[in-house]
Amino acid sequence: MLQHAPRSLYIHIPFCTNKCHYCDFNSFVLKGQPVDDYLTALEKEMELTVRDLPPERIDTVFVGGGTPTVLTPPQMERFLASVRRHFPLHEGTEYTMEANPGTTDADKMAVMFAGGVNRISFGVQSFDNGLLETIGRIHNVDDVYRSLENARAAGFTNLSIDLMFGLPKQTVASLSDSVSKALALDLTHYSLYSLKVEENTLFHKLYERNELPLPAEEEDLEMFQHVMARLKVAGYGHYEISNFAKPGYESRHNITYWRNEPYYGLGAGAHGYARKLRHVNIKGVQPYIDAASAKLPRLSTETVAENEAMEDFMMVGLRLLEGVRERDFARQFGGRRITDVFGNEIERLLADGLLERTGAAAGEGAKDDAEAGYRLTERGVIFGNDVFGAFIGILDETAALAGCREPLTDSSLKAENS
Repeated sequence: MLQHAPRSLYIHIPFCTNKCHYCDFNSFVLKGQPVDDYLTALEKEMELTVRDLPPERIDTVFVGGGTPTVLTPPQMERFLASVRRHFPLHEGTEYTMEANPGTTDADKMAVMFAGGVNRISFGVQSFDNGLLETIGRIHNVDDVYRSLENARAAGFTNLSIDLMFGLPKQTVASLSDSVSKALALDLTHYSLYSLKVEENTLFHKLYERNELPLPAEEEDLEMFQHVMARLKVAGYGHYEISNFAKPGYESRHNITYWRNEPYYGLGAGAHGYARKLRHVNIKGVQPYIDAASAKLPRLSTETVAENEAMEDFMMVGLRLLEGVRERDFARQFGGRRITDVFGNEIERLLADGLLERTGAAAGEGAKDDAEAGYRLTERGVIFGNDVFGAFIGILDETAALAGCREPLTDSSLKAENS
């Protein structure tokens, strides 16, 4: 398991203009919130974090939420300055901020650009105003175009938007129209997610009452296949289940998660993963502020067993279309091989046509090639959840069947983020 200090930093700004109907993230409606006190507490956590685990260099920063761009320009300037004070950013750092269209005027964009942000991810979700209203978004399509215009005028060139499919009453035709309008923008990156109905959301309540008119499963699959085909034809690389990018514009920060590498996690409800420990921060705004004034504002911290870390490596790593490699697994887990640990699962998934071998010797003898690995097949992309689920808890089950609860190696610790 990797022991170096994290080179990626996640920071959570939990404030939103409103709560979307599908959202279960740790976020709070902005009105009446102690935003300045929160920024003070956040800087205190930065100070305590770098004292506890000094960073060597930071290659990626991701500011998420919530909606970070609800901060006023002075608050944004203050926040970005605090990050620079405590973390060693450099010219090549990928610095992403999530944004909601309609919360990014020209002044705020200028402050963000001057403060080091060089990548913006807009939560667009749809180019259909009716659908936007249905899912609880408060922006409209005009806000999208205006926000992108402001971003480009400020100097931003690395821009991404999120779109959703499988929405209530959405059709393949309406999705296709949104994809066409998105591609016309000629952005560097697109994320396209299927709606997942989460507990503790308005959509979940409607679903439980059978009042949420979702597309049929077959139509949802058709939407996903449509998205993949359209983005491929447009020249975007499908590098992760839900993400597409022009060459060189893949999200380096998110790749950190998918490669099971360590990262700092700061802010209310944020997760962090480093040196075999996973932590979750206190979620409430005022409880977080109160806790951070005295110590690291942890809700929980756990040591992660190596078995769990190996399972995580496979589950998140196979989300990447390039797949997982034996050499990366060996680097994280003391020279062990994927085939030694997950041989039975791998063989079954290969036989089912969900995985394929990769590497210089992708055919016979691939298991002896240091560059060898495994990736999803075209069918595996469609049925990805079946692949990922094949690794959940499998090592503990194997140990239990052997009459032993010990890890497979002498190492017994692990960790994660959000």
